[in-house]
Amino acid sequence: MKEKILEIRWHGRGGQGARLAALFFGEAVMSTGKYIQAFPEFGPERMGAPVVAYNRISDFPIRNHSGIKNPDILVILDPTLFSACDVLTGLRDDGIILINTAETPDLVREKLGLQNKRNKVWTVDASQISLSLIKRDIPNTPMLGALVKVINHYQLLEIEFSSVLNSLRGKFSQKFRGKEELIEGNLSSVRRAYEEVRGS
Repeated sequence: MKEKILEIRWHGRGGQGARLAALFFGEAVMSTGKYIQAFPEFGPERMGAPVVAYNRISDFPIRNHSGIKNPDILVILDPTLFSACDVLTGLRDDGIILINTAETPDLVREKLGLQNKRNKVWTVDASQISLSLIKRDIPNTPMLGALVKVINHYQLLEIEFSSVLNSLRGKFSQKFRGKEELIEGNLSSVRRAYEEVRGS
């Protein structure tokens, strides 16, 4: 059986939590029995500056420890990054783009000039979800739910959403100890993004 490794590249800006999201996502997926890697691209992180992080996920041990050049999925926390750097670099011909935006997948595809119909575009308004449920524009948490939905939709790997939520509850309980409203708000944002993300 071929050892499928799913490679994900996160793009965000300093302060949006791309690195933390990759770590939380990796640990949550590990709780479902997968092998994972979660690591940032090292460099100075300034508030608002572009930030990159990575995940690898597999049903088998992962022996490759190099950077990810040709991701299967791009997760983009801030759509303004398209004008700041070439976030699409290296995306596979059949790769998936998941973007935090209120725009439709078709409109994003048109704006990006994506002629390759094999590329899939998914959008979710993670900023609005986090503002509504967490009272801050921190899109990384909702994007975790959206990412699980996308992976399961294409059957890239089987990831049990309830197990991911249970793992995230543990992480949020540690990070926001004693702040039950914040814990539940974060979990609700993951669930809502899972339900609201749309693709084309």
